[in-house]
Amino acid sequence: MKRFRALRPARFHRVRRSAFALVGAFVALALGIAAPAHADKDADRARAAVQSGDILPLSRILEAVSQQFAGDVIGVELDRDDGIWQYEVKLLLPGGSVAKLEYDARTGALVKAKGRNLDQARKHP
Repeated sequence: MKRFRALRPARFHRVRRSAFALVGAFVALALGIAAPAHADKDADRARAAVQSGDILPLSRILEAVSQQFAGDVIGVELDRDDGIWQYEVKLLLPGGSVAKLEYDARTGALVKAKGRNLDQARKHP
């Protein structure tokens, strides 16, 4: 009897740990599936907009950024607000500050530019 009682708590802890690990795996799997599914949907919408000619491809926007400003692109987002597609580009400027540039995704025109020392990073044609 003593032997059985000594093993029972250890066995219980082992089962409890396994149950928690299993629940954790299911939660991680559920969260892992939800995020890529949403990302895939956004990517499909963006791809369709480029293929239909509604927006310019990202490569054209990045060309415009490199022609207009000195710095390194550190982030890009494609948003659709009120039916208007816009690329939002975050640019690390040579002085170390970050600028936010917004481009009309249909025409490639610079709509808005904000950031410290942005005028110094602007390239002149």
